[in-house]
Amino acid sequence: MKKISEVFQEADWKLEKHVPVIECADAVNAGELFEVKVSVGKEIAHPNTTEHHISWITLYFHPEGEKFPYQIGHFEFAAHGGSVQGPNTSSVYTQPAVAAWLKTSKAGTLMAVSYCNIHGLWQSSKEIKLK
Repeated sequence: MKKISEVFQEADWKLEKHVPVIECADAVNAGELFEVKVSVGKEIAHPNTTEHHISWITLYFHPEGEKFPYQIGHFEFAAHGGSVQGPNTSSVYTQPAVAAWLKTSKAGTLMAVSYCNIHGLWQSSKEIKLK
């Protein structure tokens, strides 16, 4: 039986369109809010069609020295061009990009997971230091 960790994929986001890209400061002030942006398809656009799309992104923060990460947010994208007229007939399409604000009193690692309805689970991470 496979473990879930065995089905997560990762790659360089500059070469692979499915990887969630985490953008924020490398170092933040303890206890002060900072913005984190996560997107899929930053360098190479990911299709956003009824047949091939990013369904969701989840963002976590794992503080140094703690056992478990905290879920910062789970973001679902529901408009991929489908309508009552059929696939790819809508004028509404969501873009797999989100922003969240958080604060922490510890350094740690941000982790993002995205799900492509055809190519599965993708992950990335970024270390955050305190100033």
